[in-house]
Amino acid sequence: MVISNKTHTILKWTTRIFATAVIVFGLPFYFGYGNPLPFINPEYSIWDNVWLTVFPLVFIGLGLGWKFEKIGGLLVSIPILIGFIIGLIVEGDLPLCMIVPFLIGILYTIVGYTKAKS
Repeated sequence: MVISNKTHTILKWTTRIFATAVIVFGLPFYFGYGNPLPFINPEYSIWDNVWLTVFPLVFIGLGLGWKFEKIGGLLVSIPILIGFIIGLIVEGDLPLCMIVPFLIGILYTIVGYTKAKS
């Protein structure tokens, strides 16, 4: 898909700014969880272990999306989508806080697959 150069630039930088905000805001919560390694603590439920597995992939994808939008977008969107599906099966609920990173992953993917018209 081809979009104007101005629209592409605005979309790209908006996505990057939101991704940086999620990284800066989310990393302290991830490391403040205690032991952020999944499947180490037997007291963690499957719900906890799934999201402790998804979060590092999301943070890596958000950072990687600055340079490689396609890879970053897919690395953010796919694990969160899998987490949503497992969350619906196990808990019967969607974590609403993960919608923002999911939308950022979708925006990275859109930016990666669109081309700016010169």
